Amino acid sequence: MPEPAISKSPDLGSPTRHGPRTTRAPSSTEPKVLPRLSQLHDHATYAPDRELPRRVLNVIAASILIVLSSPLMLVVAILVKLTSRGPIIYTQTRVGLDRRGGRTPRHDSRRHDDIGGSPFTMYKFRTMRVDAEQNGAQWASSNDDRCTPVGRVLRQFRLDELPQLFNVLRGDMNLVGPRPERPTIFAELRKQIPEYHKRQLARPGITGWAQVNQSYDQDLEDVKRKVQYDIDYIRRQSLSEDLKIMVKTVPVILFRRGGW
Repeated sequence: MPEPAISKSPDLGSPTRHGPRTTRAPSSTEPKVLPRLSQLHDHATYAPDRELPRRVLNVIAASILIVLSSPLMLVVAILVKLTSRGPIIYTQTRVGLDRRGGRTPRHDSRRHDDIGGSPFTMYKFRTMRVDAEQNGAQWASSNDDRCTPVGRVLRQFRLDELPQLFNVLRGDMNLVGPRPERPTIFAELRKQIPEYHKRQLARPGITGWAQVNQSYDQDLEDVKRKVQYDIDYIRRQSLSEDLKIMVKTVPVILFRRGGW
C-alpha cells in the first residue's frame, strides 16, 4: 500500500453507524435475553493476564492480512483519489483502552481531560465528501447522502476499515473488541448509559460481538443492547472467543449484515 498523505478530514465514519432500522430475521447466534448491565458489572474487568497471548494473535493476524490485502488497498486508494476531492486517508481521535480498571469517573478538578480511556488516532479510507460536516457533526447512516459513490461501496463491504490493521500493529486496537467512539459521543453516551465506560476495559476492535449480532443503531435502546454485547464479550474474552468472532465476521461482511 502506498503511503498517502494523512490529514484530518470532516469525514464522519462513526463506527456505530446509526441509521434507519431495517427489518431483519433473528440471528441464530443472538441470545434471546441478554443479562442486564448490572448483572455483568462484577464480571467485566480489565484482564492484563489474558492480553499477551491475544496481542500475539492480533499482531500475527494483522500482519498477514496487511500483506494479503495490500493489492486491494492500493486499488482502493487509487479509486478514492481519482473519484473525489480530498485525502485518501482520514483520521479521527477515538477513545481507547482504559487501564484503570473501569472505575466510575471522578469529577476531579485536577483532571480536566478524563475522556474514559487512552485517546488514539484511528485510520480509515475516506468515504465522504470533504464538506460532510459543514453543518456540524452528524451521525453517519447506512444510506448517507454525504458518501461518495466509491465510499458507499467501501462502507457496504467494510473495506474502509482496512487501514485500521495498522492501528492493530501500533497497539491501539485489536481485531476483535468493542468499536471505539469519538470523545464527544463517548462523553454523551456515558451520561445516558451508566455502564457505558466499561466498554473501555478491552482494547477496541475492528469487529466485535456486538457487530456480528446487531444491525445499525437507531436509538438509545439499540446502543444499550450493543453495550450489553460488548460487556458480555469482555467478561468471557479469550483466544477462542476472538477466533469465533473473526469467523462470524466473514458472512457479516460478505452479506452486508451487522452494524459498525
